[in-house]
This record gives sequence, structure tokens and C-alpha cells, in this order.
Amino acid sequence: MTCSHNFKALLKVSQPGSSCSLDSGYFCVLYGFEGAPLWKMLVPGHWDGLRLTMPSLMVMFMAALLSSWAQLLTDASSWWSLALNPVQRPEMFIIGAQPVCSQLPGLSPGQRKLCQLYQEHMSYIGEGAKTGIRECQHQFRQRRWNCSTVDNTSVFGRVMQIGSRETAFTYAVSAAGVVNAISRACREGELSTCGCSRTARPKDLPRDWLWGGCGDNVEYGYRFAKEFVDAREREKNFAKGSEEQGRALMNLQNNEAGRRAVYKMADVACKCHGVSGSCSLKTCWLQLAEFRKVGDRLKEKYDSAAAMRITRQGKLELANSRFNQPTPEDLVYVDPSPDYCLRNETTGSLGTQGRLCNKTSEGMDGCELMCCGRGYDRFKSVQVERCHCRFHWCCFVRCRKCTEIVDQYVCK
Repeated sequence: MTCSHNFKALLKVSQPGSSCSLDSGYFCVLYGFEGAPLWKMLVPGHWDGLRLTMPSLMVMFMAALLSSWAQLLTDASSWWSLALNPVQRPEMFIIGAQPVCSQLPGLSPGQRKLCQLYQEHMSYIGEGAKTGIRECQHQFRQRRWNCSTVDNTSVFGRVMQIGSRETAFTYAVSAAGVVNAISRACREGELSTCGCSRTARPKDLPRDWLWGGCGDNVEYGYRFAKEFVDAREREKNFAKGSEEQGRALMNLQNNEAGRRAVYKMADVACKCHGVSGSCSLKTCWLQLAEFRKVGDRLKEKYDSAAAMRITRQGKLELANSRFNQPTPEDLVYVDPSPDYCLRNETTGSLGTQGRLCNKTSEGMDGCELMCCGRGYDRFKSVQVERCHCRFHWCCFVRCRKCTEIVDQYVCK
């Protein structure tokens, strides 16, 4: 009996219902995930009277199958799941309780070690992941794939197993979220291993302006995010030129693009000092850009992402050599995007049935494109808005509530 899909089993028995017999030259082997042998019956020497019946073999077969499934689920899980479950901060630990790192789902062995060394960072990694997910959902709110999450530790479901443009953006914006959160936590004094930014004074800053305000520590945020986020890809040994190696290189490239977006967009911020706000003196520091601007930048990179392929030497190269080689700030992908129109359990697509669409738009949010030509239904909804607002002295604004019945459209 032979099974496909990451699980192979080869069972030979001398007769149906009998045990495996060494004397008759038959053998039994069970293979688990990625062909690793889980159990072998053909060994040198005597059998010592040990005989396994067919029911016993089937029990072992099912155990190996469950082991394979468990391995697949483990590989599908991600540190992104820290965004879905609040991470306990070190000061909240209970004496005698299980260490927080052993309870966090989705961490690779390397990430779990970093967690043990930097436990106070973990809640901010979770905040960064949450920031990235929210930004992803904002940027794709009018697309067929809208960055929907699922209720398990993979966070985005099976769609992330495809090396598509959408996967590239998700990796980039999540890594960017971690840089953003850790950099800000340093500035606010929440982490014992870092503080305010130590960036050198910009050369173009006017001489009479002071440089020394407490800036966001983007350098530390970048370095820590690189160590933590990239750990999963770097700790594995893939066959050179394999699809798995190509996907790991893709993930590393997109992680770096996300981190660089935050790093490069950080800018100088200043505050005025002086009598009656005369701004005779300014104090300046390094400040993170609004994360929405980072998301906008990465969305532009998504639109111009480069299609790549893995070479036999284990490197990524352009699928079409006529295009320019991507820089470390660009997104790359290795697989075409799946069809997001219909629900597909294999690819993880949720489809667009039931999604709101804009009847008058010709863009991706328009009913024709969003609904993939299936048509749409109209329904009436009641919207309540503030209206007739008036300023009253002194000093507040009073508004009325107005209701309006509007037409809305959903994809069939």
C-alpha cells in the first residue's frame, strides 16, 4: 500500500491478515513527513518471537499519519499568531508558572531561544505583528484578497503556503511592524536592553538647532527584528536549488524590504522653544514615519514586485531577464497568485461571495471585478451620521444624528 502527499507507507505481509515474516523475506517500513522513516521491521538477527498483526500495523500506520499531520501544522504556524493572543509581560509572571516562551504558539526553535533571552520584547513583537496585519487589511480592503485571518496559528491560512505577491507583502509589512514596535518601545523606556536613538546628528541640520531629543531607536528595532523574524528561515537546511530553499530566500528578501521601509522612512522631527512660541530654538530627534506611510510604500513595492525563480546553485534569479534586478528594498515572489474569486480549500482562498462592492467604481472594488462576473445583489441599509454641527461659545461642538437609507451591493 502506497500513499501520496508527504506520507508514504510500504507494507508487505506474507499473507493477508498475517504478521510480517522475516524468514519469508517480507519487510515493513513506515515513512513519515518528507520521507523520514518512522518505523522499520527489517533488522538483522532473530525476530525473538515478536509478531505484529495487521491491526497492529494499521495502528502504527495511523500514528505515523497523525505525526505527519502534526508536523505539517507545526510548519504552517507562524510567529504572527502573537498578534492574536496577548503576550504576558515579564512583570506579570506568576511564581511557579510555566515560562511564557513555552506557551507561545508559532515560534520556531530559534525564535523560542530569543524569546527566552528577551522575554520583555515579546509583547511588543505581538503588537508589531498586529500593526502589520491591520495595515495589510487596510491596504487590501478593496481587493479580492483582503488579508483575512483565520482562527489558527497560521493566522492567514493555507494561502501563505503559496509564494505569491500577496504573501510577499504580508511578510514585508509584518517585519516592518516589528521594527516599528520595538523602536518605539526603546524610546519609551519599556525595554532594558535599549533606550533613545543614538543616531548621529544630521549634517544638514542648522547649527543653532539642538540634536538630542529622545528619538525612536530604529537601529535597535531593525537589528532585533532581523534576528527574530529571519530566524525561522535561517535555521533550516534546505537542499540546494529546491523549492523550499527558493521560498526561504523569498521570505528573507521580503522581510528585509519591510524592515528597510521603516528604517529609510524615519525622519527628523523638531520642537520649538522660545518666548511666546517664537521658535528661537529647536530641539530635534529621529522619529518613525506614520505606519500608514510605510504601508503605502510597501503597497507600491507590491505592485512592482519581481517574479523570481530558484537556480540550481541555490540563488534567486529573475524569471524574466529583461527586467531590472530587484534591490534589497523590493518585494519578490516565486509563484503566481491563486484565483481569489472562488473559495478553494486547497489554496486557502476564501472567495469574494458576500463581499461588499462599489457599483459605480471601475477599479478593483467595483462590482464587476470584485464579483468576478458572477453578479451582485442589492440591499438597503441604514447609516447614522453626525450632521448639522454647530460651535457653541465656549467651547464645544454640538451635532445632531442624521439617518440615511442607502443602497449597498454584495457579490453573489
